[in-house]
Amino acid sequence: MHKTIVIEPMTEGFILWRCLHGGPLSKNTINVLPKNKGDEWEAHRVTNIPLLKKIIKTYGTCAILARDGDQIVGFLRFYPKILYSMKEAGTLCLQQAFPTGPSKRLVDKNFPSLDDIHDRTLKVHCLMTGSPFQEENPYQRKGIGTRMARELMHWAKEKGWGRIETTANEDLGILYANTGQAGRRFWEKLGFQVVKTGAESRFQGDFLKKLHKQAVAHNLNPEDVHNQYTMHIDL
Repeated sequence: MHKTIVIEPMTEGFILWRCLHGGPLSKNTINVLPKNKGDEWEAHRVTNIPLLKKIIKTYGTCAILARDGDQIVGFLRFYPKILYSMKEAGTLCLQQAFPTGPSKRLVDKNFPSLDDIHDRTLKVHCLMTGSPFQEENPYQRKGIGTRMARELMHWAKEKGWGRIETTANEDLGILYANTGQAGRRFWEKLGFQVVKTGAESRFQGDFLKKLHKQAVAHNLNPEDVHNQYTMHIDL
Protein backbone atom coordinates (compact mmCIF):
# COMPACT_ATOMS: atom_id res chain seq x y z
CA MET A 1 0.00 0.00 0.00
CA HIS A 2 2.66 2.52 0.98
CA LYS A 3 4.56 2.13 -2.30
CA THR A 4 1.58 3.68 -4.08
CA ILE A 5 1.49 6.77 -1.84
CA VAL A 6 2.25 9.91 -3.83
CA ILE A 7 4.54 12.56 -2.32
CA GLU A 8 3.93 16.00 -3.80
CA PRO A 9 4.00 19.74 -2.98
CA MET A 10 0.73 21.29 -1.85
CA THR A 11 -1.01 23.37 -4.52
CA GLU A 12 -4.07 25.58 -4.61
CA GLY A 13 -5.98 22.57 -5.89
CA PHE A 14 -6.16 21.25 -2.34
CA ILE A 15 -5.37 23.51 0.61
CA LEU A 16 -4.60 21.47 3.72
CA TRP A 17 -5.62 24.22 6.11
CA ARG A 18 -5.82 21.97 9.20
CA CYS A 19 -3.95 18.96 10.56
CA LEU A 20 -4.59 15.21 10.63
CA HIS A 21 -5.36 14.79 14.33
CA GLY A 22 -8.66 13.10 13.45
CA GLY A 23 -7.19 11.00 10.65
CA PRO A 24 -6.64 11.40 6.86
CA LEU A 25 -8.43 14.23 5.05
CA SER A 26 -9.79 14.70 1.54
CA LYS A 27 -11.64 17.41 -0.37
CA ASN A 28 -14.87 15.84 0.85
CA THR A 29 -13.95 15.79 4.54
CA ILE A 30 -11.60 18.67 5.25
CA ASN A 31 -14.42 21.13 5.87
CA VAL A 32 -16.46 18.74 8.04
CA LEU A 33 -15.71 20.28 11.42
CA PRO A 34 -16.05 18.73 14.89
CA LYS A 35 -19.30 19.87 16.50
CA ASN A 36 -17.64 20.77 19.78
CA LYS A 37 -15.08 23.00 18.03
CA GLY A 38 -16.98 24.09 14.95
CA ASP A 39 -16.86 27.85 15.54
CA GLU A 40 -13.20 27.77 16.57
CA TRP A 41 -12.12 25.74 13.57
CA GLU A 42 -14.21 27.82 11.19
CA ALA A 43 -12.27 30.87 12.38
CA HIS A 44 -9.03 29.05 11.60
CA ARG A 45 -10.32 28.06 8.17
CA VAL A 46 -11.23 31.64 7.29
CA THR A 47 -7.74 32.81 8.31
CA ASN A 48 -5.67 29.92 6.99
CA ILE A 49 -6.98 29.40 3.47
CA PRO A 50 -6.19 32.87 2.06
CA LEU A 51 -2.87 32.90 3.94
CA LEU A 52 -1.76 29.56 2.53
CA LYS A 53 -2.89 30.54 -0.97
CA LYS A 54 -0.79 33.72 -0.76
CA ILE A 55 2.28 31.78 0.40
CA ILE A 56 1.83 29.30 -2.45
CA LYS A 57 1.50 32.11 -5.00
CA THR A 58 4.58 33.87 -3.62
CA TYR A 59 6.93 30.93 -3.03
CA GLY A 60 5.46 27.91 -4.84
CA THR A 61 4.27 25.92 -1.82
CA CYS A 62 4.63 25.65 1.95
CA ALA A 63 3.91 21.96 2.48
CA ILE A 64 4.82 18.56 1.13
CA LEU A 65 1.84 16.17 1.18
CA ALA A 66 1.56 12.38 1.21
CA ARG A 67 -1.50 11.24 -0.72
CA ASP A 68 -3.09 7.78 -0.66
CA GLY A 69 -5.69 7.94 -3.42
CA ASP A 70 -7.82 10.99 -2.61
CA GLN A 71 -6.79 10.97 1.06
CA ILE A 72 -4.04 13.16 2.49
CA VAL A 73 -2.28 10.89 4.98
CA GLY A 74 0.80 12.92 5.80
CA PHE A 75 2.27 16.40 5.57
CA LEU A 76 5.43 18.36 6.20
CA ARG A 77 4.78 22.06 6.71
CA PHE A 78 7.50 24.68 6.23
CA TYR A 79 7.72 28.42 5.74
CA PRO A 80 10.36 30.97 4.74
CA LYS A 81 12.19 31.85 7.94
CA ILE A 82 11.65 35.52 7.24
CA LEU A 83 7.88 35.10 7.82
CA TYR A 84 8.54 34.13 11.43
CA SER A 85 10.02 37.58 12.03
CA MET A 86 6.63 39.18 11.36
CA LYS A 87 4.71 39.93 14.54
CA GLU A 88 1.43 38.89 12.92
CA ALA A 89 2.78 35.39 12.17
CA GLY A 90 2.86 34.19 15.77
CA THR A 91 4.42 30.73 15.52
CA LEU A 92 2.36 29.87 12.40
CA CYS A 93 0.52 26.97 14.05
CA LEU A 94 -2.60 26.65 11.89
CA GLN A 95 -4.80 25.16 14.61
CA GLN A 96 -4.10 27.76 17.28
CA ALA A 97 -5.36 31.28 17.75
CA PHE A 98 -3.00 34.25 17.64
CA PRO A 99 -0.36 34.72 19.04
CA THR A 100 0.45 31.01 18.70
CA GLY A 101 -1.27 30.80 15.35
CA PRO A 102 -1.18 33.43 12.60
CA SER A 103 -3.18 36.62 12.90
CA LYS A 104 -5.82 37.25 10.23
CA ARG A 105 -3.81 40.42 9.47
CA LEU A 106 -0.79 38.42 8.29
CA VAL A 107 -2.27 37.87 4.83
CA ASP A 108 -2.21 41.65 4.28
CA LYS A 109 1.51 41.95 4.97
CA ASN A 110 4.07 42.29 2.22
CA PHE A 111 5.78 38.96 1.56
CA PRO A 112 9.18 39.55 -0.06
CA SER A 113 9.98 37.52 -3.15
CA LEU A 114 12.76 34.95 -2.99
CA ASP A 115 14.98 37.32 -5.01
CA ASP A 116 14.62 39.93 -2.26
CA ILE A 117 15.39 37.56 0.64
CA HIS A 118 19.00 37.64 1.87
CA ASP A 119 18.69 34.67 4.24
CA ARG A 120 17.21 32.00 1.97
CA THR A 121 16.30 29.63 4.79
CA LEU A 122 13.17 27.53 5.01
CA LYS A 123 12.04 26.57 8.49
CA VAL A 124 10.23 23.26 9.08
CA HIS A 125 7.16 23.81 11.21
CA CYS A 126 5.75 20.32 11.74
CA LEU A 127 5.52 16.84 10.28
CA MET A 128 2.76 14.26 10.63
CA THR A 129 2.01 10.84 9.12
CA GLY A 130 -1.48 9.53 9.75
CA SER A 131 -2.84 10.62 13.11
CA PRO A 132 -0.59 10.09 16.14
CA PHE A 133 -3.67 10.25 18.38
CA GLN A 134 -5.37 7.21 16.83
CA GLU A 135 -4.66 3.77 18.29
CA GLU A 136 -4.06 2.27 14.86
CA ASN A 137 -1.89 4.30 12.51
CA PRO A 138 -1.01 2.32 9.36
CA TYR A 139 1.01 5.24 7.95
CA GLN A 140 3.57 5.63 10.72
CA ARG A 141 7.07 4.14 10.57
CA LYS A 142 6.67 3.30 6.90
CA GLY A 143 9.25 5.74 5.54
CA ILE A 144 6.64 8.31 4.52
CA GLY A 145 8.13 11.05 6.68
CA THR A 146 11.56 10.42 5.18
CA ARG A 147 10.13 10.57 1.67
CA MET A 148 8.44 13.91 2.41
CA ALA A 149 11.64 15.33 3.90
CA ARG A 150 13.67 14.26 0.87
CA GLU A 151 11.08 15.79 -1.44
CA LEU A 152 11.32 19.06 0.51
CA MET A 153 15.11 19.05 0.16
CA HIS A 154 14.85 18.41 -3.59
CA TRP A 155 12.12 21.01 -4.11
CA ALA A 156 13.91 23.67 -2.05
CA LYS A 157 17.20 23.24 -3.88
CA GLU A 158 15.48 23.37 -7.27
CA LYS A 159 13.69 26.61 -6.29
CA GLY A 160 16.85 28.36 -5.09
CA TRP A 161 16.63 28.08 -1.31
CA GLY A 162 19.97 27.72 0.43
CA ARG A 163 19.18 26.09 3.76
CA ILE A 164 16.52 24.18 5.66
CA GLU A 165 16.26 24.61 9.42
CA THR A 166 14.27 22.61 11.92
CA THR A 167 13.73 22.31 15.66
CA ALA A 168 13.81 18.86 17.20
CA ASN A 169 13.69 17.02 20.51
CA GLU A 170 14.61 13.42 21.29
CA ASP A 171 13.06 10.65 19.19
CA LEU A 172 10.14 9.68 21.45
CA GLY A 173 6.60 8.89 20.29
CA ILE A 174 4.98 10.99 23.00
CA LEU A 175 6.95 14.05 21.85
CA TYR A 176 6.10 13.51 18.19
CA ALA A 177 2.38 13.14 18.99
CA ASN A 178 2.25 16.32 21.06
CA THR A 179 4.62 18.64 19.17
CA GLY A 180 4.39 17.48 15.54
CA GLN A 181 8.18 17.66 15.37
CA ALA A 182 10.30 14.76 14.18
CA GLY A 183 13.16 13.76 16.46
CA ARG A 184 16.84 14.64 16.30
CA ARG A 185 17.94 11.26 14.94
CA PHE A 186 15.33 11.41 12.17
CA TRP A 187 16.90 14.60 10.84
CA GLU A 188 20.47 13.43 11.40
CA LYS A 189 19.83 10.45 9.11
CA LEU A 190 18.90 12.96 6.40
CA GLY A 191 22.14 14.92 6.83
CA PHE A 192 20.97 17.66 9.20
CA GLN A 193 23.41 18.80 11.86
CA VAL A 194 22.78 20.17 15.36
CA VAL A 195 23.93 23.79 15.43
CA LYS A 196 22.48 24.76 18.80
CA THR A 197 21.24 22.96 21.90
CA GLY A 198 18.88 24.87 24.15
CA ALA A 199 16.60 24.14 27.08
CA GLU A 200 13.05 22.93 26.41
CA SER A 201 10.70 24.78 28.77
CA ARG A 202 7.33 23.45 27.55
CA PHE A 203 7.52 20.08 29.30
CA GLN A 204 6.39 20.09 32.91
CA GLY A 205 4.47 18.14 35.55
CA ASP A 206 2.96 14.75 34.70
CA PHE A 207 3.89 15.09 31.04
CA LEU A 208 7.55 15.46 31.99
CA LYS A 209 7.32 12.37 34.19
CA LYS A 210 5.92 10.41 31.25
CA LEU A 211 8.77 11.67 29.09
CA HIS A 212 11.37 10.51 31.58
CA LYS A 213 9.71 7.08 31.79
CA GLN A 214 9.57 6.70 28.00
CA ALA A 215 13.20 7.82 27.67
CA VAL A 216 14.34 5.11 30.09
CA ALA A 217 12.31 2.52 28.17
CA HIS A 218 14.15 3.54 24.99
CA ASN A 219 17.60 3.50 26.65
CA LEU A 220 17.93 7.26 26.47
CA ASN A 221 19.26 9.59 29.14
CA PRO A 222 16.11 11.05 30.79
CA GLU A 223 17.84 14.41 31.12
CA ASP A 224 18.09 14.67 27.34
CA VAL A 225 14.33 15.23 27.09
CA HIS A 226 15.03 18.72 28.41
CA ASN A 227 17.04 19.51 25.27
CA GLN A 228 15.77 21.38 22.25
CA TYR A 229 17.95 21.08 19.17
CA THR A 230 18.22 23.59 16.34
CA MET A 231 19.35 21.74 13.22
CA HIS A 232 20.00 22.65 9.63
CA ILE A 233 21.26 21.40 6.31
CA ASP A 234 22.82 23.50 3.55
CA LEU A 235 21.50 22.70 0.08
